[in-house]
Amino acid sequence: MGLADPGRELVMTAAEGTAARFGGDPAIRREILGTNLDALTMDQVVARCVAAVGEERRLTIGVVNAAKIVNMRSDDLLRQSVVDCDLVLADGQSVVWASGLLGHRLPERVAGIDLFTELLAEGERRGHRVYLLGATPEVLERTVAEIRRRHPALAVAGSRDGYFTDDESERVAAEIADSKADLLFLGITSPKKEIFVKRWGAATGASVIHGVGGSFDILAGHTRRAPARWQRLGLEWFYRLLQEPMRLGPRYLKTNARFLLMVAAARLGRRRP
Repeated sequence: MGLADPGRELVMTAAEGTAARFGGDPAIRREILGTNLDALTMDQVVARCVAAVGEERRLTIGVVNAAKIVNMRSDDLLRQSVVDCDLVLADGQSVVWASGLLGHRLPERVAGIDLFTELLAEGERRGHRVYLLGATPEVLERTVAEIRRRHPALAVAGSRDGYFTDDESERVAAEIADSKADLLFLGITSPKKEIFVKRWGAATGASVIHGVGGSFDILAGHTRRAPARWQRLGLEWFYRLLQEPMRLGPRYLKTNARFLLMVAAARLGRRRP
């Protein structure tokens, strides 16, 4: 994306500005397999995040892939955590393809890690302060070092690993608030992430709260991301499977098959007279 290029400003129409002030906009919502997603491009999402920081308004972001859409059917906490987000985006290419098949086309995939790196670059340009919460101490340290290498002018307001108890959550939120962070990135697992955001998100004082999944591991070099060609073909999940076949194999077999069945059933339902 070119949003981080020096000298380029984000331009929003009046309608986009209004939508940005209220997070999700019913006019751009698309219902995909029972989940409402926002039909936004990466540029539009970043514009809304910039507006939220400028207005000191909280904007929570959720991303979904095929597995999460499947798991939301049986996990009420996970489903509610997604519903509660101001913006819900298609993290997986398979979700974008399904949207076209089902007649509710999304403009593009907005992957959580890509949004994370875009916001880091835009934050450096605009003087935003960022806080990173999650991962192991070692991975977090390497992530912060890599962010400082890529964005030397970015203000890293603070960081903390994800190994804290529920009883410590209030203190963690207070530490984030004390840091005056504008952008909070969470690299902690579900459902701990969802519980923390629901209970303590407002107390952190951050304008933008984005759960970034395994992005810290990728920036730290702990895991490798699929090449761009694999991403375009929707095979990023397969690339991850090749790296961790024993752990991810059973999970992907179950969720991917279920997702395909859900899409097929919905497609057939649309064709009925």
